[in-house]
Amino acid sequence: MQMPDTIAEPARRGAQARWRRFDLAGADVRLARFCDAAAAQRWFSRLHAEIPWEQHRLRIFGREIDSPRLSCWIGDADAVYTYSRTRFEPQPWTPALLQLRDAMNRLCGQEYNSVLCNLYRDGHDAMGWHSDAEPELGPQPVIASLSFGATRRFRLRHKRNPELRLELDLESGSLLRMAGATQANYRHDLPRTARAPGARINLTFRRILPMSSRYSTGQD
Repeated sequence: MQMPDTIAEPARRGAQARWRRFDLAGADVRLARFCDAAAAQRWFSRLHAEIPWEQHRLRIFGREIDSPRLSCWIGDADAVYTYSRTRFEPQPWTPALLQLRDAMNRLCGQEYNSVLCNLYRDGHDAMGWHSDAEPELGPQPVIASLSFGATRRFRLRHKRNPELRLELDLESGSLLRMAGATQANYRHDLPRTARAPGARINLTFRRILPMSSRYSTGQD
């Protein structure tokens, strides 16, 4: 897939993304190139060293298992997040993540206060089908997803109509923006691959809402 032009000096004030928008019913999904391959490798190295990676325990179908990737929840002190019935207290921002958060705020038109960092060590690490539809995110969250490292296949599938789907190869330095009713209508995953493409870091920037502003969508 041909990526849009790179965002020159993406962290500078006033930078604008050149988005490719996808014709997907009931969703607002856009893709841009955040930086070139050389810059993406530098970001990967910084993030790999700075982030305190750990293996989260997830509760699925009544039992706890090790997450099939390394992760870290980072954000403002009050950006507490519950996923898979597990409560995550945020780790403090690292210098690299603060730079990237400021860039995401400008490029995606949002004020992010948290980021879920995932390290996929090889093709065996994966993310199962899910939606980012927790009450903490509100009814129409704007998710900014940055990828550095190995290219991996990302899939979106409608919750009720399996014919509505989208598959993307997310390259190093790509920025995916999901907004509107995307999380209410679609699930997404990152499947395992036998090609063993190497390590990948993915950052999904989110805004955790105060308790008084939360609205349960009734979706999973």
